[in-house]
Amino acid sequence: MTDADLDPVELEILRNQLESVAEEMGQVLIRGAYSPNIKERRDCSTALFDADGRMVAQAEHIPVHLGAMPEAVAAVLERDPDPGDTFVVNDPFAGGTHLPDVTLVSPLAPPEADGGAGEEIVGYAVSRAHHADVGGMTPGSMPAGAREIYQEGLRLPPVRLVTGGEVNEDVRDLLLANVRTPDERRADLRAQMAANERAEERLGDLLADHGDRLLAAFDAVIAYSRERVESELADLPDGEYAATDFLEGDGVSDDDVPVQATVEIDGASLAVDFSGTAEQVPGNLNAPLAVAKSAVYFVVRCLTDPEIPPNHGCYAPVSVSAPEGSLLNPTPPAAVVGGNVETSQRVTDVVVRALAEAVPDRVPAEGQGTMNNLIIGSRDGGFTYYETIGGGFGARPTKDGMDGVQVGMTNTLNTPVEALETEYPLRVERYALRQDSGGAGRHRGGLGLERSMTVETDATVSLLTERRRHAPKGLDGGESGALGENRIDGERVGTKTTVEVETGTTVTVLTPGGGGYGDPSERTDESRESDRVDESASDRA
Repeated sequence: MTDADLDPVELEILRNQLESVAEEMGQVLIRGAYSPNIKERRDCSTALFDADGRMVAQAEHIPVHLGAMPEAVAAVLERDPDPGDTFVVNDPFAGGTHLPDVTLVSPLAPPEADGGAGEEIVGYAVSRAHHADVGGMTPGSMPAGAREIYQEGLRLPPVRLVTGGEVNEDVRDLLLANVRTPDERRADLRAQMAANERAEERLGDLLADHGDRLLAAFDAVIAYSRERVESELADLPDGEYAATDFLEGDGVSDDDVPVQATVEIDGASLAVDFSGTAEQVPGNLNAPLAVAKSAVYFVVRCLTDPEIPPNHGCYAPVSVSAPEGSLLNPTPPAAVVGGNVETSQRVTDVVVRALAEAVPDRVPAEGQGTMNNLIIGSRDGGFTYYETIGGGFGARPTKDGMDGVQVGMTNTLNTPVEALETEYPLRVERYALRQDSGGAGRHRGGLGLERSMTVETDATVSLLTERRRHAPKGLDGGESGALGENRIDGERVGTKTTVEVETGTTVTVLTPGGGGYGDPSERTDESRESDRVDESASDRA
């Protein structure tokens, strides 16, 4: 069986069926999860891989999860997986990203057509979910001042959670004994296992319908995506493009941390070199190379045809390098929990800014450039709340930026007020768009948000944020978006903060706005009137 045996119509049908498997996995995970972080915010991702560990199909979930998933599968392949196994992994130095992102990898060996047990691994189901607590020095497992990974939670190299179809209770009990909310973690892990089991069931159905033609489709759809991306890259102007930006301290020091990217386009390939980026830092903004790769892959996907099927083929023409021991390729026992959420955003910004020189008509002004991570929890294990809060999307060459959305490497929903107040001892005081926070321009940057809540019990609050000192920049003459702010009982606190609070404390996060695009004097009267009517800008009517 060769790729040529599949005509375009059949290939398109099979591609959609494979993607439907990944999407259905996601639905099973979301509907089966217990924690609001997964069932409400959908901070999870699912994908289907072939027997060689190449991504074949993914659900449209979280970019920073999906681009780094191949590393987890590669780590599992080194452990000689068998049919009926499921591996759990979160170790950033062995296939993970940061410790709260727990990944399950299951070999897929669907039953034979005659009903016999499957013996041949034809692929892998992968589910990754952000668990609201995995132990460590603070509730929520995202301490602002962590100096080594041991302080961030339980570290799991690839180990068999399920062996031969049976749950390894010793492994599960060990995991649950090291977290603050074990009942919630048990339920979320069960939902992930159900998602992977659904993939095996659905893949078995497809194999029964299509036989070896389905396996041929694995190769064909990857080859198709590679050809499409290579064609798109070949249309970009060859050259070398560079940009530098900064992170605002690492949680230990407030010193700026440079992130430098050099992008080389050469024919149908694109290479990104992060030489010049800071050495690994004492705090937790270090990011495994898999996270840097994921951010670059995301940018390539944004600048190429969105109709290209997302799989291994999209990334084959792209290479990413960073010096060992640097911020983007740290060595153990570096702390990394903030690297996945904040450093990934800055990597995205610098690669986009570098490519703005090559394709200025394809890139937006800078968005908020942060996930505004807010973690509130009790040390007695009563609850752990985690949320990333949306902000302004950068203005685009032809239209305004979007208001109050997730930007860059995250793609979650918010926690609805009703769910938040039902699940946690928290009361939302205000949740609104920030007037005037979008950068002025021919097209206005998106507005940031204000999220303010009162904690109704003694708790630990952690904040991991950015763009409190360096505003999101405009493009082509557009102005910068507004800076973000963090406040506790009205007093400003740092960009990375962990603090104990008493009952009745109010925590407020003001998220950044997006940068504007183009000369503000060129904004149309109609757009200015719209700004005035919807109160997005107070003085630009």
